[in-house]
Amino acid sequence: MTTAIVLLSSAAEVAAGMITFGVGADQFQMEFVTIGNPGNAPDTTGAPNPAGGVAYSYDIGKFEVSEDMITKYNANFGTTNSLAITQSSRGANKPATLVTWNGAARFVNWLNTSTGNPAAYKFTTSGVNDNIALWASGDAGFDASNPYRNSLAKYVLPSYNEWYKAAYYNPNDSTYYDYANGSNTAPTAVASGTGAGTAVYGLSFVLPPADVDQAGGLSPYGVMGLGGNVSEWEESSAGLVNNSGSSARGIRGGSWYYGSSDQSSSTRQFNTPDSGLNDGGFRVASLSSSPPAAVPEPGTLLLGTLLGLGGYLGKRRMKK
Repeated sequence: MTTAIVLLSSAAEVAAGMITFGVGADQFQMEFVTIGNPGNAPDTTGAPNPAGGVAYSYDIGKFEVSEDMITKYNANFGTTNSLAITQSSRGANKPATLVTWNGAARFVNWLNTSTGNPAAYKFTTSGVNDNIALWASGDAGFDASNPYRNSLAKYVLPSYNEWYKAAYYNPNDSTYYDYANGSNTAPTAVASGTGAGTAVYGLSFVLPPADVDQAGGLSPYGVMGLGGNVSEWEESSAGLVNNSGSSARGIRGGSWYYGSSDQSSSTRQFNTPDSGLNDGGFRVASLSSSPPAAVPEPGTLLLGTLLGLGGYLGKRRMKK
């Protein structure tokens, strides 16, 4: 099956750096790294296949979202916060886990609306963990290739292509690698630190993950923790077509108590959007204020292939 790609006007280069959110004592900063090299070819060796081709430049959070960020998000709504996000309580600079996909999407929406941008995800009910609706053709910012995401939003959860490129593509030699350390060899396992070629994994479950800024070496683009510490939500559905708000969502990267195979470009797992993972968190991507070039979601042929290969057999189990 051949899918036509229609390129819209290319997005302007986005500016990486520190962005401040919130007000007063509830302010926090999020650091972004630019993922450039727009129009790179996708990888055809990992999962899903193809993956990683992105037609525009974008930014991605250098670190996983921390507990402190979620705490301050909650505080920005006051004492009666109907949109309070449930999270872990390991420490302010630990990655926020137990956050559902829906909760992560609420957080991202607030990053947008609190900075004067349109919300990324369409919630039509008031429950913090309710599923999204799809953007429709009459909605400003509707993108037929991705009804989950409003194309006018600035802050989003990374799509499977955006996450994959940030982790496995090396812009220095235009090559994809199996691991987020820019190598086909698994990174060295550590409990904490920033050493090149390391990642936080292979530890006991009774230990906590590392602080978000001590989560191992950087990817070739300069992003930390893509290869360990906690696994991370993708925006994209398990089947990649983004046509149902209740569909399971992709999960990428390893966690501190899993082995190296979970970090591989060939491993993609799934869970429902209303489930929080004890070892799962998320990070935020940032787009230009101009809509990025349209990249169509895979057709039904790819979806059928995924289901034929077992589909949801890759679903991550909840850990206690």
